[in-house]
Amino acid sequence: MKELPATAKTVVIGGGIIGCSTAYHLGKLGFTDTVLLERKKLTSGTTFHAAGLVGQLRTSANITQMLGYSVDLYKKLEAETGLATGWKMNGGLRLACNEERWTEVKRQATTAQSFGLQMHLLTPKEAFDLWPLMDIDDLVGAAFLPTDGQANPSDVTQALAKGARMSGVSIFEDTEVLDLEIDKGRIRAVMTEKGRIECERVVVCAGQWTRTFAGRFGVNVPLVSVEHQYLITESFGVPSNLPTLRDPDRLTYYKEEVGGLVMGGYEPNPIPWALDGIPKDFHYTLLDSNFDHFEQIMEQALVRVPALQTAGVKQLLCGPESFTPDGNFILGEAPELRNFFVGAGFNAFGIASAGGAGMALAEWVAKGEPPYDLWPVDIRRFGRPHFDTDWVRTRTLEAYGKHYTMAWPFEEHSSGRPCRKSPLYDRLKAQGACFGEKLGWERPNWFADLFAGEEPKDEYTYGRQNWFDAVGREHKAVREAAVIFDQTSFAKFVLKGRDAEAAISWIAANDVAKPVGSLTYTQMLNDRGGIECDVTVARITENEFYITTGTGFATHDFDWIARNIPPEMHAELVDVTSAYSVLSLMGPKSREILQAVTSADVSNAAFPFGKVRTVGIAGCPVRALRITYVGELGYELHVPVEYATTVYDVLMAAGREHGLINAGYRAIESCRLEKGYRAWGSDIGPDHTPVEAGLAWAVKTRKDVAFRGREAIERQLASGVKKMLACFVPDDPETVLLGRETIYRDGRRVGWLSSGGYGYTIGKAIGYGYVRNPDGVTEDFVLSGRYELDVAQSRVLCQVSLKPLYDPQMVRIKG
Repeated sequence: MKELPATAKTVVIGGGIIGCSTAYHLGKLGFTDTVLLERKKLTSGTTFHAAGLVGQLRTSANITQMLGYSVDLYKKLEAETGLATGWKMNGGLRLACNEERWTEVKRQATTAQSFGLQMHLLTPKEAFDLWPLMDIDDLVGAAFLPTDGQANPSDVTQALAKGARMSGVSIFEDTEVLDLEIDKGRIRAVMTEKGRIECERVVVCAGQWTRTFAGRFGVNVPLVSVEHQYLITESFGVPSNLPTLRDPDRLTYYKEEVGGLVMGGYEPNPIPWALDGIPKDFHYTLLDSNFDHFEQIMEQALVRVPALQTAGVKQLLCGPESFTPDGNFILGEAPELRNFFVGAGFNAFGIASAGGAGMALAEWVAKGEPPYDLWPVDIRRFGRPHFDTDWVRTRTLEAYGKHYTMAWPFEEHSSGRPCRKSPLYDRLKAQGACFGEKLGWERPNWFADLFAGEEPKDEYTYGRQNWFDAVGREHKAVREAAVIFDQTSFAKFVLKGRDAEAAISWIAANDVAKPVGSLTYTQMLNDRGGIECDVTVARITENEFYITTGTGFATHDFDWIARNIPPEMHAELVDVTSAYSVLSLMGPKSREILQAVTSADVSNAAFPFGKVRTVGIAGCPVRALRITYVGELGYELHVPVEYATTVYDVLMAAGREHGLINAGYRAIESCRLEKGYRAWGSDIGPDHTPVEAGLAWAVKTRKDVAFRGREAIERQLASGVKKMLACFVPDDPETVLLGRETIYRDGRRVGWLSSGGYGYTIGKAIGYGYVRNPDGVTEDFVLSGRYELDVAQSRVLCQVSLKPLYDPQMVRIKG
């Protein structure tokens, strides 16, 4: 038997399909000094009982691409390794049983088209011809993805393991990891029951065991175990080429297996497992079948597939799977511990994800960054609430129960709320705030007119939302009077130290080395010029900078800034989010209101755009930032939390005569679309550069100063780009844009919308998206085409613009 090595560059912990895929791809990258450790046998955790459906379409282009990679890998893996995988590209059907679901499916078809994935819309009869076992009396239509399929999870895993060994990777079963040796924040070794392996990197792909193991070293991996059941029938003549079937309105899925069916589903009342920890000797272990709990799924299935009424039941299989609070899996390097990588939490679609996830994680380990933007699954999307397992479990059970329910636009989770609250929460709630939630923070999305009988409650639809008119009122006040947005949830950092200016100048693409009192909007770039962070930086003193970023990016941006401070520089980054409330006073009357409550001179001459000042309001030292995200004169007022309610009350009283009202994040979104401001995570991100996004003006290439990403930006400025962000406005004012609609230029598909919404000032929908052309894109190229958008499989004419639709000369902001 092969002996455990004393050293290795990389150790992968976990021998399920994710760990084996990661090891396989590390081997392919030439990282043959890799060891995979499995505490029992390969696949013996949860992989062995996975259902094995392989679908590809997701709401993210890159995650869809990743799942497409899995399909391409599974096609060729048997030929490469000589081991069967059970892969069948028999296609996948998705049913729609009501008009709202049919609208969802049509929008999914547009998304698939945007991402270059085949998806065909079928009539009920056409769907029946592909899947003749089902009853179609209630069908409105169906979608068919011909490149979807199914695989045998254990066989695929063994093939990946063999492929890894063929590349030189070592795999050891029956080798439990006991501990990590960490010295001064650096991983030194993995301690196993068979000895010590000195190593540089650890990749934890331990499935439902990952949270507890990682937590021992301060790493937060938000996942919990949930029971998942599916039925396996005896053979009753099911054809082997039957597509996989998802029937979301009946919460069920199906695949053929040895002439019978596998049928499972996602019940609305899932059962959590291992609340007190996973049993020590849990491997190749199933849970007791729960026929009573499965009855709700069985009732739905019998209506869809009447043959199940007489088919013999071979087994009702019940096994735990690891699920996450948002239904997406978790990849990446832990922000808490360098060289500790995670691949876990696959929400029962680990087989579909494994090929691509293993590839992406291996590249992340090998090259220090993923192959493309993976924000929807990045471990840094989580934050403070996710350290509490009870909160994680509560939210995760809700996400599980919604696995097959309608994926409504703007849908909010309801569990685990309220969690993090602004000091203004109760005041705003009493005034009709309808709250949304992000990273645990309660944030007012819109305000109902309680005196008019409006209820502060979202009613979901693919058409105009019930809050459409309310947001219109708030938008009008932004443009004509003034509003207060409670943006306390902003992430806020302080960078200080004798080398603070040098450090932030290296990390920031824009010029932040300005006099004290200056405020700078800037991106932070990777070596490819991609936008990793989108922040504002205020210079408070010679050696202190105050950095503000979006709520959801708190962990990500803190990690990016901290890890990019050059090691020889003396600069410390501190998260001060909880110390400050933020009241954003915006609108043409905002200066009059602010001047009424402070003795400081806030005239344009004394307090121009792009400056930060400390002003006194009702005994409070307020850090006022002259900046805006809505395209109007305005101020972000950063207030120590203990003063927040006092400052708010004073502002509201002073603003009453000027028409000041509360407003929420829906109005912010509408205003920023009109003004052409970019949103990180949709319009901009690591795959997009400032040059491509129309933000080259915010890059200090005219200064002879080194900064990360400079060379990539200079290359693009010299040689041009192959994609460019543009604004699209449909001719039809009734069009509803949500993002991911396909962009056609002169009849040819050239991209998709990264974001979409409605602009109340212009009275039409607005979308942003990149126009792509492999031969290059210029402003003339963008503006010379005839454009259409595909919206739920219908083409609509639209106009294109590279300038803001509202106040392109910045007169209202800077006056």
